[in-house]
Amino acid sequence: MTFNEVIGQEEAKQRLMQMVEENRLPHALMLCGPAGCGKLALAVAFACHLLRTPQSEAMLRNLSHPDLHFTFPTIKTPSMSAEHQPVSDDFAREWHDLLVRTAYFSMDQWMEAIGAANQQAIITAGESDELTRKLSLKSSQGGYKVSIIWLPERMNLASANKLLKLLEEPPRQTVFIMVSQEPDQLLDTIRSRTQRIDVKKIDTEAIEQALISQRGIEAEAAHRIARVANGSWLKALEELDTGNENRVFFDMFVMLMRLAYMRNIHDLKKWCDTVAGFGREKQKRMLTYFLRLVRENFMYNFRKPELVYMTQEEEDFARNFARFINEANVVEISELLQRCIRDIGQNANAKIVFFDLSLKMIVLLIQK
Repeated sequence: MTFNEVIGQEEAKQRLMQMVEENRLPHALMLCGPAGCGKLALAVAFACHLLRTPQSEAMLRNLSHPDLHFTFPTIKTPSMSAEHQPVSDDFAREWHDLLVRTAYFSMDQWMEAIGAANQQAIITAGESDELTRKLSLKSSQGGYKVSIIWLPERMNLASANKLLKLLEEPPRQTVFIMVSQEPDQLLDTIRSRTQRIDVKKIDTEAIEQALISQRGIEAEAAHRIARVANGSWLKALEELDTGNENRVFFDMFVMLMRLAYMRNIHDLKKWCDTVAGFGREKQKRMLTYFLRLVRENFMYNFRKPELVYMTQEEEDFARNFARFINEANVVEISELLQRCIRDIGQNANAKIVFFDLSLKMIVLLIQK
């Protein structure tokens, strides 16, 4: 993979290249930024740059270089023994198949690739032990060894402490590249031993051009999709998928708001039973989508199109609904949804969480 395959992010590319050119590459980097901005793609492209030699081109094209190591969240499958701690090598084939297809994918897509249901994927202490073993070996090509750690915030405490020791005494000619979406969840001691690079949202123009050149989208459609994507290539791809998950979430949002407005407790209970059947990761995605629509409907009231990022379908609904999201309730509704995301993440009973949400939404929609 090369930097040319990374959409936008010219500033981050230049900064990484400058570190190498000026011979001041740190042993540990942390690429931080929102979902869909291309952090992983940037990390893989940079790793390939560090490892590239005339003899390694074929291996790098296939992402099978022996000095390129990947660490990522995993789950425990029924076939694993009770004492076995899942490690990345257990899912190496699934990871490789997904990564060679695209370096732009979400945690949910990864969970689907490994057949996870309601499990929480983590990076185990066993994975840290395995990484320590791999990096203790000499470089097979005589150059760098590169360890890409995707979503290090998903390390459990034992794994984080073992990784900290690796960062404190890094193996010779080893570069760690962490790809984090929520760096504040990492140990302070780990963050302090890495050089952080904030990867911004992708420029709308870069997404627009990628849609035209890579996907053959007409210029006008590409422009609207790029605006709705709001800096995320993943969201742009979702908009291209006519059966994408966000359309399901949109229908659930419309149903919740209409039933809450009508105070239809009976059908709200059915709505809760339906969404309680989603997996926890899908429930969190849905609530995050709800948060975005609440924000967009609030901004719609200002009648400034440049501030609004909605699909045509979402905008058509907002035309009549937006007035119900206003200064009197927008903060409380947002905080309510954020609490629901937290509670679902902490394994609270989904039916109780969503029924509480729907009852409180009845009250909040009255505050108009």
